[in-house]
Amino acid sequence: MSASGAYYSPHEPLDRRIPLSSSEIHLWLAPYDQIPDSLASAYRDLLDGAEREQEPRFYFARDRRRYLVTRALVRTVLSRYEAVSPKDWMFSTNAYGRPEIANLPSRESGLTFNLSHTHSLIVMGVTRGRALGVDVENVQERQVTLDVASNYFAPDEVSELMTVPAEHQQYRFFEYWTFKEAYIKARGMGLSLPLDKFSFHYPNDRAVEVDIHPELADRPERWQFWQFQPSDEYLMAVCAERTAEPSPRLVVRHTVPMMTERESSLPSRRSSEWRPTRDAIQYNRGAR
Repeated sequence: MSASGAYYSPHEPLDRRIPLSSSEIHLWLAPYDQIPDSLASAYRDLLDGAEREQEPRFYFARDRRRYLVTRALVRTVLSRYEAVSPKDWMFSTNAYGRPEIANLPSRESGLTFNLSHTHSLIVMGVTRGRALGVDVENVQERQVTLDVASNYFAPDEVSELMTVPAEHQQYRFFEYWTFKEAYIKARGMGLSLPLDKFSFHYPNDRAVEVDIHPELADRPERWQFWQFQPSDEYLMAVCAERTAEPSPRLVVRHTVPMMTERESSLPSRRSSEWRPTRDAIQYNRGAR
């Protein structure tokens, strides 16, 4: 694979291991509406019995496609890091329903992942030895009322949101929402964490800070945040647990599972430790 962004040929097997150190976070983006129908059977062959039973339970064809691509993405991506066949991955859920790796050797290696999906796009984050949360939203397809913020956001976030010009309030809402979702997913506790007990602040146009209420038993300095805009349609946030190592390098690949992938670079819109000369990640615009 070329870090310069060269495409894989559709005929080249995507089964070579990818190095993943504890100082890296890898993000995989899959535009599920662009997956060829011809791959559906190959994806379905990777699923275990419970996954095969779950797929047809989705009422809408779009949701069935998203589910199928998501499960194929998880299995094929994890196999890029460990000597486990895509068919052989096993999963469990924690007490809050978060999916986790159950294969003992891979779990002991510290390999973890997190998923998010929105209209037309799936994002999967992979790392080692740290908690990780990702969220992505389609800011053009999804519209929300500000009542959602009033009911769930922290009071200072609501107050700030109301100062934003009306034409920009939807976008600012999703800036808050993606950061909040990424944080609660990194904690592995989902919406059991009240959204009004932690809040995000923007010291300038490129920075973000978080305040956490003491009752959540957490510290702001434990976490690092990034936010990206892969295209005009999407806003994506990442929350990662800090370790003793330097700030992690983020690498993004845009992929069609079992077919193509590519890397390139994309600067972050906001981060909790913004450095103008270093704030770029490896972003894959996709092989189409």
